[in-house]
Amino acid sequence: MRSIKLWPPSQITRQVLVDRIVKNLATPSILSRKYGLLSKEDAEEDAKLIESAAFVAASQHFDKDPDSDGGSSVQLYAKESSKLMVQVIKRGSRGKDDRETTIPELVTLPSDHETVFDISGGRRAFIEAEEAKELLKPLKESGNKYTKICFSNRSFGLPAGHVAASILSAMKDQLTDVDFSDIVSRRPEPEAVEVMRMLSSALDGSNLNYLNLSNNSLGERGIRAFADLLKSQKNLVELYLMNAGISEHAAKALRELIPSTNKIKILHFHNNVTKDEGAVAISQIVKESPNLEDFRCSSTRVGSVGGVALSESLQNSTLLKKLDLRDNMFGPQSGVALGRALSVPVKLTEIYLSHLRLEDEGVTAIVKGLKGSASALEILDLAGNSLTSEAAPAVAACITSKKHSLTKLNLSENELKDAGAMVIGEALEGDFGRLNIVDLSSNGIRTGGATALAKAVVGKPEFRMLNINGNFLSNKGVEDVREIFKNSPRMLGSLDDNDPNGKDDDDGDNNQDA
Repeated sequence: MRSIKLWPPSQITRQVLVDRIVKNLATPSILSRKYGLLSKEDAEEDAKLIESAAFVAASQHFDKDPDSDGGSSVQLYAKESSKLMVQVIKRGSRGKDDRETTIPELVTLPSDHETVFDISGGRRAFIEAEEAKELLKPLKESGNKYTKICFSNRSFGLPAGHVAASILSAMKDQLTDVDFSDIVSRRPEPEAVEVMRMLSSALDGSNLNYLNLSNNSLGERGIRAFADLLKSQKNLVELYLMNAGISEHAAKALRELIPSTNKIKILHFHNNVTKDEGAVAISQIVKESPNLEDFRCSSTRVGSVGGVALSESLQNSTLLKKLDLRDNMFGPQSGVALGRALSVPVKLTEIYLSHLRLEDEGVTAIVKGLKGSASALEILDLAGNSLTSEAAPAVAACITSKKHSLTKLNLSENELKDAGAMVIGEALEGDFGRLNIVDLSSNGIRTGGATALAKAVVGKPEFRMLNINGNFLSNKGVEDVREIFKNSPRMLGSLDDNDPNGKDDDDGDNNQDA
C-alpha cells in the first residue's frame, strides 16, 4: 500500500499559514506587548517572506530523505515559521529592503533561542489526551528554554487537562508568562472547572510575571478553581481577565485570593458583568497597586457607585500611562471623582472615556483635572457623553494645554453643534505639531462648525484624518469642506452620511441652538 506523502503542502495549506502569521504579527500577544505590533501591511509582507523561508528550509530537509513521508519536514516547516515570526516581532517594523534581506537569514538561527511555546494558531478546537501528548511534547524535552506558554484557542477536556497538568508541574519553575485564555470553550461547566483546577494546581508555587485568564466564562467558581495559582503569585506584573464572566462575586473572590498586587503594571478587565459591587472590589485591588501603568475596566456594566469607587482608587496611581473605562454607566458624579484623580498621574498618555454618560458636569471636571496635570497626553477619547457647547471651552483649554503631545482627539457622538465645534476649531488652530486624527462625527454640526474644524487642521504637519460625518452639512457645506482639503483629500473622511437638505450658515446655522 502506497504511503501518504505529507510534503510538500498544498498551496491552500501554505496560504493558511500565511494568514495565521499575519494574524499573529498584527494582533496583541505576549511578545507584542514588549516589542509592539506591526501594521497589517507590514504583517502581510513579512508573513509571505517568513512562510517562503520556512518552506525553503523544510524542502531542503525533505530533499535529504525524499522517500520519507515528509512528517519531519512538516514539523520543521511549522517550527521555522514560528521561530521567524518571533524574531520579526522582536525586530519590529522595518523598511522593505531590510525585511527582504534579513528574514531569510533568520533560518540559520539556532532553535534553542526559542522561549515562547504557542499552540493558539488556527481554528479553535477541542483537544484530547493523545493530541495533547503530541502537541505538548516540546515542553518535555530536556533542557528546553521555554519561559512563555500560550494554550489559548484549544479547549482542554479532562484527559488532555491531566496531560497538560503533568507537563506543567514539571516545568513550572522556569515559566514567567502563562496564557490560559479560552482553554475550556464549550466544555460542560463541571468539566471546565475541574480542568482549570488541575492546571492551577500544576502551577501552584510558580513565579509568574504575566497571567491571562480571559475568555473562559470563569464566574466565581472559575476564579476559585484557579485559587492555588492565584494565591501563590506575589510578583505578577500583568493580569488579564477580559470576557471572563467576572461578576460581583467573582471580583470579590479575586480580591480575596491574590496575595499581592504591589508589582502589577497592567490590569485589564473588559466585557464582564462586574457591576457596582464588583467594581468596588476591583477598586481595592487598584488601590493596592502603586505601580499600575495600564488599567482597563471597559464594558463592565458599572454604574455611579462603582464608577466613583474606581475613580477614587486611581488617586494612588501616580505612574498611570493608559486608562480605559469605556462603555459603562458612570454618570456625572463619577466624572467629578475621576477629574480629581486625573490631576495626579504625570505619565498619562492615553485616556479612553467614551460612552460613560458623563454629561457636561463630568466631562468638565475631567478635562480640568487633565489640564492641571503635567502629563503629555497623546490620546483623548470623550465620545458619546452628551457633551454640549457649554463644556466646549473647558475641553478647548485642556487640549490647548496638551498641544505639543496630543495625537488623537475623539469627541464624536456628542451634542456640540456649531457653537461647540467652533470653540474646538479655534483651539486647534494652535501649534499642534503631532496631531493626526480629529473625530467630531455625529455632533449636529453644520457648515460653519465644519469649515472651522477643517481650516484648523488641514495644514498640520502630521495630520491624517478629520471625521465630521453624520452631521448636518448641506450639499454646499460638503463642497466647501472638500474645497479646503482639495490638496489633501485623503485627510478628509467620508461625508456621505450628512444631511443633504441641511441649511447653510447664512440660512440659519447660527440659530440652531435657539
